[in-house]
Formats: sequence, structure tokens, C-alpha cells
Amino acid sequence: MHVHIVGNGSGGTGCWLKVTGWHRPLASLMLRQIGLPASAMTDDLDQMYVSRLLELVRTSSLSAAVILAHDHVYDSEGQRMEGVGSFYVPNSYVLHLAKKHPEFLPAVSIHPARPDALEELNRCIDAGAVMMKCLPNCHNIDCSDRRFTKFWERMAEAGLPLLAHTGGEHTVPVVQTEFSNPKHLELPLECGVNVIAAHCATKSGLFDVEYFHVFAEMVRRFSNLYGDNSAFNVPIRGRHVKECLIQPLADRILHGSDFPVPVHGHFAWIKGYVGWEAFRRWERHPNVLERDYQLKRTMGFSDAAATRIWSLLPSI
Repeated sequence: MHVHIVGNGSGGTGCWLKVTGWHRPLASLMLRQIGLPASAMTDDLDQMYVSRLLELVRTSSLSAAVILAHDHVYDSEGQRMEGVGSFYVPNSYVLHLAKKHPEFLPAVSIHPARPDALEELNRCIDAGAVMMKCLPNCHNIDCSDRRFTKFWERMAEAGLPLLAHTGGEHTVPVVQTEFSNPKHLELPLECGVNVIAAHCATKSGLFDVEYFHVFAEMVRRFSNLYGDNSAFNVPIRGRHVKECLIQPLADRILHGSDFPVPVHGHFAWIKGYVGWEAFRRWERHPNVLERDYQLKRTMGFSDAAATRIWSLLPSI
């Protein structure tokens, strides 16, 4: 789970991508590490990206990947914030890809302040969505806003889990830093939604606020709160691996990738999470999805963590 779809609209997909400043070399690095040339940014990125992702899934130990849409940014009154955000991936596109390729499971993205939020949610549920994804701090979503109660209740009724970014973020522009705090997820949890706190609320940058302890405390209070280990093979994010392997967190962790975010085992080896032989073996593996999965297995994440997501998805 937690695999990003990215496109530039070259294939008529409706996607768009705006990369500026220091994000340009970061985007080039991401493309290179998944096996695409930097020139793909201005080439047929839509087709090249999907073809490469399919190849990686099919040649990995994974049977499927939950692929993510990415909504526009809206203000609290449901008006689109023009010029804000760095990329967009329509729900219709990921739904189409999932219908075409059984290896893909569609996670839609809907800002609950949108005037048509409930209508779009129902449309996506009927079309086969298995998850809803958002970045509250980047999408400008206050998940604790009581006006969204009916939206969360409809998700709970449909058994649609919420994958919500928590903790710091530096690859997508942040609009409201305070929404990085997982405490803002209490309302959907109270409404009965199975909530997955992406990254377990860990820091992304050195100077980010640390929210992991908030996430760990909430796991003890909410039986429907989970976390994913996406981007734990990136320095800083993986600082709390050992705590995630201990109960009660161990039974609430899901395997996530955060593809195309780079995967390198150096930090895990330096911290002693993986031994030298395992590090050398998997660090050289050309399939970035397999590399990420195997490094996390070596860290101690169980087979159950890799398959637990199936128990949270609606019937497919």
C-alpha cells in the first residue's frame, strides 16, 4: 500500500505536475532510482511511469499495490486554492488504472470541504475505491472539523479506510503545519473509520515537530488506528523502528512503500536494524519495491505487517 501515481498529463490523464526550486533535483533523483530517465518529466511521463511501476510490482514479492490519487488544495470553505499544490492525480485515473490492471488497487483522494465531496465519495465507492488518501497538512484539511462528520460516517459505513499523512513533509508543499499532528484524526476515528497514519507521524526533516509519541498514545486509545512504515528506509523517518516492533504497535503496523521516494538501507544499517550482509544484498537489488520490502523484513517487520492491509480493505 501507499504507492504514488504521478503524471504530467501527456497521455490525456488529467494529471499535472509542477516542480520548482530544489524539488527539481529531488524529482530527478526519484525518477532515476525507479529506473526512469530524468527526461521523463517532459516526455510521456504518464505511460512511462505506469509501465515501470507495473514491471516492478510483477517482478517483486508483492501481489498488488494500492495506488494513490491526489486531490487539489481547497480552503476551509471548499474553494479551490489556485496556484497551491505541486501535483494532481484525478480519481478517475486511478480507478481506470485499477480496472485495467489487477495489480493495482485504487485509493481515491477527496478534500471533504469540496461542495461535491459526498457525491464524489459515493461515486468512487460505487466505482470500486478501496481507500481514501489525503495529506491534511498539504491539502489543508482539518480532519477534526465537525462539518465533515457525515463524510467520515459515510466512509465508515462503506468500510473505506483513510490513509492520512502524519508528521513532517518536505516533498510536497505544506499549507498548514499543525495538521501534521495525528490528534486531528480523532474525529474520523470516533466516527468508526479505520485510519492509517502514514509514516506513524514521524519526522521527515531535522527540525520537524516529533509526533510519533502522539501516534503511539492514540494507538492505545483507538482500536481502529493503524500506522504504515512507508519511507522508513529514508534517514530520520526510520528512527522509531524498534518501537514499532513492540506491542501494541507491532499489531497495528502496515507495510507501505511511499514509491517513488528513494529506498536506501544505509540508515538502517548504521542504526543496527539490519546486518552488513543483508544490507549489501538488498541495497544492490534493482527492484526498489522488493528492496524496500526485504529491508523491512530484515528490520523485523512481520509477514503479518505485509498482509494486514487486506483485512482493512472493503470487499474487492
